[in-house]
Amino acid sequence: MITDASLPMAFQVIRDKDEKFLWAGKPARAPFLVSGLPFLLFGCLWGSIDYFGFIRHMGGPHGIPLGFAIPFFALHLFPFWGSVLNMLRLALVVGNTYYAVTPKRLMLRSGYWGTDFRSIDFEQIANLDVSVNPVENASNVGSIRFYSKMPTANGNRASLISFVGIRDPYEVFKLVKKALDDQPRAAA
Repeated sequence: MITDASLPMAFQVIRDKDEKFLWAGKPARAPFLVSGLPFLLFGCLWGSIDYFGFIRHMGGPHGIPLGFAIPFFALHLFPFWGSVLNMLRLALVVGNTYYAVTPKRLMLRSGYWGTDFRSIDFEQIANLDVSVNPVENASNVGSIRFYSKMPTANGNRASLISFVGIRDPYEVFKLVKKALDDQPRAAA
C-alpha cells in the first residue's frame, strides 16, 4: 500500500533494524493548511474586536493612554498573532510532514527548522476515528485521529496523534485497526 518508495526513507533514522512499513504517506497540501482555518478565524475575530472596539480609540486627548494600551494590546492580541503564526507554521511544515504505520507503532515526521519525529506504540492507543470533512472530500483525502488509553481529568481521552489529509483514509483506518487487533494482549 506504500505508494511512494521515498516515503519510508524519511523514517530511516528512527526505524528499528527489522521494522517494516505497512503504510506510509504524506498529507495533501490544501486540506492540511485548511486544518488551521478555525483557529485563524477565531484569531481574526479576536483581532477585529480589539481593533474596532479599542485600538482605533487609542491616543488623543480623550483616548486610551498609549503607555498602558500598547503593551496591553501586544499581549491581548496573542490569539490573533498566534493564529497567523500557526498558519505560517503549517505552510512551512507541510512539505516535511510524513506519516507511517508499522506492525508495532505509528510514526510522524514533521518540522520546519529541524526534523521532529513522533512515535506512538500501539499499546498506548485505545481508540481511533476517521473523518472526511468537505474540503478533504473534495481532495479525495481524510484524517485519522488516534486516542490515548489514559483518560484526562475531564474523563475524555486525549488525542495522541493525527494523520491529516491522507489518501485512502478508510483503507489506512482498516489497516491500522487490523494491526492493533494483531497486537498481543497483556494479561489483566
